[in-house]
Amino acid sequence: MKKPSSISRLLIGLAGLYVLLNIPIPEPAPPAGAGNKPFVWDQDDQWDALEQHFKDLRPLGCVGLSGRIAGGLGSVRSLLGALEKETLGPGDRVFDELEQTLFALAPMTGACHDSVPAYLSVVSLVRAEVKRQSTRWDLSSIPARRRIYRLLYGGREAAEEVLLQMPRASVPALLEGDDEPSSTPAAKILGVTIHSGDILVSRGGAPTSALIARGNDYPGNFSHVALVYVDEKTGVPSVIESHIERGVVVSTLHEYLEDVKLRVMILRLRSDLPALAADPMLPHKAAQRAFHTVLSRHIPYDFAMDFGDTSALFCSEVASAAYRAYGVTLWMGLSSISSPGIVSWLSAFGVRHFETQEPSDLEYDPQLTVVAEWRDPETLFRDHVDNAVIDVLLEEAESGRRLNYNWYLLPVGRVMKVYSVVLNWLGMVGPVPEGMSAEAALRNRRLSAEHSAMKEKVLLLAGEFRRKEGYMPPYWELIKLARLAGR
Repeated sequence: MKKPSSISRLLIGLAGLYVLLNIPIPEPAPPAGAGNKPFVWDQDDQWDALEQHFKDLRPLGCVGLSGRIAGGLGSVRSLLGALEKETLGPGDRVFDELEQTLFALAPMTGACHDSVPAYLSVVSLVRAEVKRQSTRWDLSSIPARRRIYRLLYGGREAAEEVLLQMPRASVPALLEGDDEPSSTPAAKILGVTIHSGDILVSRGGAPTSALIARGNDYPGNFSHVALVYVDEKTGVPSVIESHIERGVVVSTLHEYLEDVKLRVMILRLRSDLPALAADPMLPHKAAQRAFHTVLSRHIPYDFAMDFGDTSALFCSEVASAAYRAYGVTLWMGLSSISSPGIVSWLSAFGVRHFETQEPSDLEYDPQLTVVAEWRDPETLFRDHVDNAVIDVLLEEAESGRRLNYNWYLLPVGRVMKVYSVVLNWLGMVGPVPEGMSAEAALRNRRLSAEHSAMKEKVLLLAGEFRRKEGYMPPYWELIKLARLAGR
């Protein structure tokens, strides 16, 4: 019998290696979630009514609406004035009235762009007052958590629906909040003074960023947390952050902003907190300690999202671990992830802790003041489309769909993982992030491809909607368009 040639043996060996590398490793069943009941607005009829009201009001313009808008703004200010004089619990009906008035004002403001600055101002005032009231609430309780979410997230979404009806050139990129006093070293970023110890909460442009923002019992708009450090001698600001690809790093402000950011918010510890009253330089000390720790050793990304273990850190832990070392506990109300479908998808990326610290939820911590927020007018709509696509994909997850990958790519993924491990040993970044399995990397690739395909369809459908109706589709219409695109 003729012996196989060397080329034949090589091909047989490669085929055998391919088969071997294609054997899946048994994966554990998805862990249990947080066991809570996810928040659901369940107000589709109200959203449709608000949209119809907007259609009816558009022909009136500012001339016909200015008096009604002034009355609505006056009602909000009156309610806020009453709130400032007393302390109420989250169940008080005045908060229902405040929410309803803000929502009722949105269609009028969308039809009269001259009133947008005043509307944005009262939304900001509502946020500040609700955060002040919530300092006395138990944020681990469901009523308190839902109240602050409805008013802060609901107010944000109402304001953004208004902004999206404006000409792009007229949309204000910067919305200023409260300039909380601080004694720590400072620097300027995009026209706003930032202080050492400030926290930057942002939204990235990747589909996984949308998944992080929306995959929560309280879906939000943010996917990333970073900590600001300003050198007291040079005044040079740095940003301490954890990346999936690189672990914890120190970035320049330019590097931080160079990554895709659909929005950025600055949060600052309240100066009247007992810990800061005792030591006004505490935020700087926390940031300085984190800065030097990162420079002294490599800290990998924490895919498990275990905020109690600081040997690896996900983005939120960068801020929480820094402040915890000085006796300040951030996320007074822990994030929870309870929906089985979302738990299944996140666990497929390596998440194992579903009571954790989600970026979006940090905004609701009453210990923190919102100093400013940037929303790029060109990317605000993109943010909403990304959210709508992920929300619809997560509906499929809730129907039992697993987050899979193309099985025939597993051998390639495993080779790339080995290659990445070698690069990691050499201090470099590989195609598969440190701590992420080949399977998870392939799932990420599959999710990104599906998200991108659906997004392109939604953008086309949204363009058709705008041409037909004469206005930008609000979020609930984007959800409908995303469902259509996913068929």
